[in-house]
Amino acid sequence: MKKRVLGKGLEVSELGLGCMGLSFGYGTQTDEKTGIELIRKAYDLGVTFFDTAEAYSKGSNEQLLGKAVKPFRDKIILATKFGFKDGDPSQGLDSSPKRIRQVVENSLKYLDTDYIDLFYQHRVDPNVPIEEVAGTIKNLISEGKVKYWGLSEAGVETIKKAHKEQPLTALQSEYSMFYREPEKEILPLLDQLEIGFVPFSPLGKGLLTGAIDENTKFESSDFRNTVPRFSEENRKANQALVDLVKQMASQKKVTPAQIALAWLLAQKPFISPIPGTTKIHRLQENIESANINLSSDDLATIHTALNSIQIVGERYSAASQKMINR
Repeated sequence: MKKRVLGKGLEVSELGLGCMGLSFGYGTQTDEKTGIELIRKAYDLGVTFFDTAEAYSKGSNEQLLGKAVKPFRDKIILATKFGFKDGDPSQGLDSSPKRIRQVVENSLKYLDTDYIDLFYQHRVDPNVPIEEVAGTIKNLISEGKVKYWGLSEAGVETIKKAHKEQPLTALQSEYSMFYREPEKEILPLLDQLEIGFVPFSPLGKGLLTGAIDENTKFESSDFRNTVPRFSEENRKANQALVDLVKQMASQKKVTPAQIALAWLLAQKPFISPIPGTTKIHRLQENIESANINLSSDDLATIHTALNSIQIVGERYSAASQKMINR
């Protein structure tokens, strides 16, 4: 797989692997053996960029990833995140210097590593000045515990302030055909400041695979049950987008997921999406999208069609929406 550079020097595979869904968010947890097999298969297929977080089952996701990548740790990039009280999003935000340092030590232990390649603030904490957060990270970098840092779901002014204090390598936020808000202000700013972009949910939390419709039933513990955009009514209303992706996929003789990922890769050279999956055949399907080249005509056609489609529903529950930094 080809490589891309985030920020001013962090080289990663074009596509990374988001590991959250292996143990958090999407219902039944994947057993350890299956999870390790999937992560190692991703590496065999060229993925060198793996994403996890303290908040994904309070460290168990990090532990799974750490075990899986142990044989090739020095050949990959590990990204994890801090920012919640006791690692639990339901308890609220905490990016105090003391908490950041505690998370670093926890993550180093869980990942079984001496350093974290990319350390993100999971959500911006309004109670802790971003300059103070950046200063803490600067110290951790000087100590060798962290190599690079980034923000997640941060707004323009926060990005500017943080970057001025300690240069950012990446911003991780939602971006896909299903959510294009970053195109307005975020992408131009990242381009200007030379900050990489790591889109999560690049397949629209599964909607862009074409496998979800208004009749789909999620497991009771699946977080999509709380997302307004995934209500039965809104899934039906948003089917126009799914139909568009399916149509383009049919024309190219590829899958809808591959079109969605190829489209993202074509937006900017500093973008490295992190699709997640629990199935090896889906992993292989996603990775093959890096070999799909969409022409300028294809992209123009998609752009016009996307602008004609009105997406319905908020992308987070009301409680989660409050944690998004504008």
